[in-house]
Order: sequence, then C-alpha cells, then structure tokens
Amino acid sequence: MLNGQPLRLGTRGSPLALAQTRMVAAALTEAHGWPAGTIETVTVSTLGDRVQDRPLADIGGKALWTKELDGALLEGRIDAAVHSMKDVESLLAPGITLAAFLPRADPRDRLLGADSLAALPPGARVGTSSPRRRAQLLHARPDLDVVILRGNVATRMAKVAGGEIHATLLAAAGLDRLGHPDGTALPLDTWLPAVAQGAIGITARADDTALLTALAAIDHADTRRAVEAERAFLVALDGNCHSPVAVHAHQHNGWVLDAELYDTDGTTRVADRLALTPRADIAAFAHALLARAPASIRTLFAA
Repeated sequence: MLNGQPLRLGTRGSPLALAQTRMVAAALTEAHGWPAGTIETVTVSTLGDRVQDRPLADIGGKALWTKELDGALLEGRIDAAVHSMKDVESLLAPGITLAAFLPRADPRDRLLGADSLAALPPGARVGTSSPRRRAQLLHARPDLDVVILRGNVATRMAKVAGGEIHATLLAAAGLDRLGHPDGTALPLDTWLPAVAQGAIGITARADDTALLTALAAIDHADTRRAVEAERAFLVALDGNCHSPVAVHAHQHNGWVLDAELYDTDGTTRVADRLALTPRADIAAFAHALLARAPASIRTLFAA
C-alpha cells in the first residue's frame, strides 16, 4: 500500500490478462508482505479487445492493446499497468517506463490441432493473425492455407475443436497461465518466437518514485536483459506489425540473440546470431542482417 491507498493495477479484461495481473499482485504481496486489500485490479477496455474481425496490423497495431492503459496511467486512474510484453509497442509513450518484469515463462509457440507441422494434411487451413507466424508457416509449408484468426485463447481453441480450421499457433506461456497444457511446442532452434514472448511487464509513470521503488523488488534481471535486447533489435529495424520478425535472446555459452526476418509469404528468410557481449552492437547487427536481405524483406522495414 502506497500513501495509505490501495495500489491500482490496470489490465485488459481478457482471462489471460487477468491471470497475469493476479501473478503480479501475488509477487508484490509476497515481496513486501502486504496485507489483503493492498492491491486493486482495474479493468480497462481496449480497442484491440473490442475489434475482433480484422487483422491487428490493419487497425492500429500494438497500440490497440496499450493506448487506453497508457491513458489511464497518465491520467492517474491507475498506478501501474500489466502487459504481455509481446503486445507492447517498441517505443513507450512519454512519461511511462517499464518498471519491472516477472520471470519469463516458456517463450515458444505451440501448435494446436496436429502433432507437428509435417503432420498437417496438404493444404490444411491454419489460423493466425500474426505476420510472423504466417511467414514462418509458409516458409516451412508453402502448401498451407493460412487464414486470419483473432480472438482470445478460448475462441481460437474452439475454432480448432469445431473443425473450422485444422490448426492454430498460440503462445505456450499464455496456455500455461490459463491451465491449458495443450498443443505441441515448436523447438526454438527451428522456430523463433515474437519479441518478448512469454514475458510479463509492468509499466508505471516515470516520475512515480515511490512506486518504481516498490516495483523494483519484483524485477527479474535476466528477463529484463532478454526483453530489452529483443526490443532493441526491433527498434533498430523500425519494424511494425506488418514486419515478420522473430527474435530470441537467451543463454547459450553466454548470452546470445537469435534473429530471423521474413518476407510476407515466407518465401525468403535471413537469419543470424549475435553474441551479447558488453561490446555487442544490437543496432549494427540488425542493420547488417537487413542489408543482407532481398528487397522483398527490406521493404517491410523502415530502417
């Protein structure tokens, strides 16, 4: 409790967002020994939740998940906001900072509807709204019919169960947080995730010193290092929601950053690995990777 008032955590209203907010509340309560009632959950409706019939990239990109939460934060209606970091824009709104990260969960994608990509029948309909997943799917299986699929986890799973599509891809972390151990995890050595996938971040006002100090108690250093490296790579490319990019920072005989860029239909791909030494230049690595790419990929990035 800060200044005698409950700490107001803002969140989207989806089951996954609420589950993640409960995780943050539990971490803070444990770290500080706060009593019950110290933390209040404030649900904020976002345009991304309300508009489900169009691809995210066509109606405003990641800001659809964050704009209303940012507004509530800056207006003082909430004290902090809980986010799936893969849904957070590369550049934060002025006055807002990423105050803490919970330990990163499984960053992999899971395939629902088949035991493997190879097991999908020829021409199978696979649903996704992600340009990255679409490009990766078509790179691996050019015969697939990749169709737009939006909605929460339950909606997407129901589409597969009802036979409207053969399969879909969902983040393993989200499935686990909702108690669904479903699907087949795709290995990271052949299928890289989205930037910051599996990480939960907490934003706060940059001038709220007392709250930033409280949130620092639950900040997970390795997750921050990985997420900041992945986000720096995307910033350097000046990518957007139309840009099929996959990246993963992790420990492999030291910290490394694996990255892939695709064209829209997955026909072409460039990939490389950067050792994240103290002298590593993520921006230079990103620009060099993009320079090696054909025009069909370069035109999808503004760098």
